[in-house]
Order: sequence, then C-alpha cells, then structure tokens
Amino acid sequence: MSGVPIAFALILVAIALLVIARRLRLRSGLPAGRVIYSDIGAWQRNERVLLSPTYGIAGKPDYLVRAGNDIVPVEVKSSPAPARPWPSHVLQLAAYCLLVEEALDARVTQGIIQYADKRFIVDYTPALKAELLRVVGEMRCALREGDAHRSHDEPSRCARCGARTACDERL
Repeated sequence: MSGVPIAFALILVAIALLVIARRLRLRSGLPAGRVIYSDIGAWQRNERVLLSPTYGIAGKPDYLVRAGNDIVPVEVKSSPAPARPWPSHVLQLAAYCLLVEEALDARVTQGIIQYADKRFIVDYTPALKAELLRVVGEMRCALREGDAHRSHDEPSRCARCGARTACDERL
C-alpha cells in the first residue's frame, strides 16, 4: 500500500505539468496542432529557407503548425499589438502562406500574427495573395530602376537588420 501515495503524487504532478504546458502554448499564440517548423532559435537556428521559384521569394517563418490537413504559418512579434495588425506584418505573413503553398505543396487558409499581448488570425484569401504579388512586383520594379531605398526611421531597427552587412545605406 505504500506505492499508492507515490502513484497519487505522480498523477498530481502529471496533471500540473499538463496545465502548465497548455498555458504556455496559449501564451505562445500557437494554434492546436503539431509544430513542424520553427525558426525561433530557442535551442538552435533553423537553416531551412522556404523558396518559391515561381514568385522569386524566400523566407523563414517563425513557426509552421500542422492543424488537421492545413499548415498554419505563425509570425511572432515582440512589440505590443496595434489595434489592427500592421499592413507590412500582414504581407509578411501572406508571403509565408504563399511559400508554404508552393515549397511544401500544402493547403493554407490562414496564418497568425502573435504580438506580445495579442494575436490576430489572418485569412489567406485570393485578394491578399494578389495584394502580396502586386507589392512584390512594385519592389522588383523599384530595384530594377535603382529607386529602392531602405527606411531608416528607426536606427535601432537598422542595427538589427539581417541585410545590414550588405547594405550600402546602413547607418
């Protein structure tokens, strides 16, 4: 009978760990499902870049979660949430949706932008895809014409930029 208190204690610990894990997942902004890709770098950086030869774009979403038959891209932002997600963040997420469609040949119906204090679920619609492709086309045109310039409104953002070493406009 001395094993009964130990078994009971282990069951209580298991329940407590499940509750803690659920709270952490909810706080992370990840939907229910299995994480199949992560570029957050908690233990190591993910070097796998998603590529789209068709549209000439590449990227590394923070997370990809398989939810049923769908894959949900999740982009994590450390800043507090605005009233609505920033348009640039929505287009970044749309690019990840497009990359998942092409690179992984998977169905994508929505993505998530997780700010520090709130998450937004963004539907990946044909209209959003068209807007993304329009903006990508404008960016390519600006590059071809030599009229592409980086925004340097925030010096700290420039200092953290991944293209900083190759940028001739860095601060």
